Order: sequence, then structure tokens, then C-alpha cells
Amino acid sequence: MIEFYAKGIREGKLKVNSKWNEAGIKFTVQDPCKLVRQSLGDWIADELRFVVKAVVGEENFVDMVPNKSNNYCCGGGGGFLQNPYVEERLKFGRLKLEQIDRTGAKYVITPCHNCHSQIMELARHYGRDFKVVHLWTLICLSLGILAENERLYLGDDLKECNLPGKHA
Repeated sequence: MIEFYAKGIREGKLKVNSKWNEAGIKFTVQDPCKLVRQSLGDWIADELRFVVKAVVGEENFVDMVPNKSNNYCCGGGGGFLQNPYVEERLKFGRLKLEQIDRTGAKYVITPCHNCHSQIMELARHYGRDFKVVHLWTLICLSLGILAENERLYLGDDLKECNLPGKHA
């Protein structure tokens, strides 16, 4: 879908913008292993960053180091999220957690549900205050079509931002 989001933005069919992020909230992005490192490579990671920057503002994007094909695994993919070895999974995920911490971002954007669940659980387990958000959620927020009931897992700084009928 990332490829189609990028195409839609470039062609003016998906009319996202970053005006809603007047507060300058910082975001980073997780490169899903299966999508980036193990299949499509850096070009899809670049497309992901194009979409993210269009939605949150280039100045509000903080990349992880390393990133793209060299990014660290979150520890939740390949069925690991569903296995009974929770403590081992959380321990493995500390590397990703420390990488996120270094960005200083308040939100981690994920296009992958496994990454979303794992990183959210890492934040909860280790007491971090950053939030994890699906890429589509931010696209909808940018478009002014994200309903109030779809904002429940967002931080207070985004819960009322760009509500439908209250466009910036």
C-alpha cells in the first residue's frame, strides 16, 4: 500500500498535508523486516519516508539510525509475536527500544501490524511514553477524516487534532 499512497500523493489524488502538525510533534518510522530488508529493499523505505514526511512535515521526521535495509528488527515478526516466549521477545526488542529512544520522537509510525503491536508492548513493558501509530491513521488524520473513536490510542496531543469538521 505504501507504493500506492506515494503515487496518490504525487499525483494529487491523495491530498495529505502536514498543516495539522503546527505543534511540531516529532515522528519516527519503523521499517518492517519482511517489507524492506527481506523483500522490496530501500526503494520502498524511501517511499515510506516520502509519505510520512508529506503527512507530518519533513522537519518533524526523525529517522532511526541505522535505517531502511539496515534497520533493526522490532522482534515481533515471523510469528514471534504470537509465540509463548514473551519475556524473550521483550528482551530481544530492547535493541529496537533503545534505537527509538535515541530519536526523541513522540510517535513511532508503523505500516506493519506486527511491528505496531510489538513496539507498543515494548513501550508499555519498559515504561516509555512514546506512542505507536499506524501509517493509515496519520494519513486519515492529515486528511481530516479520522473520527474521534479512531483516536483512542493516540496521545492527548493528537486526540483532538484536525477533527472532521474542524480543518486547519
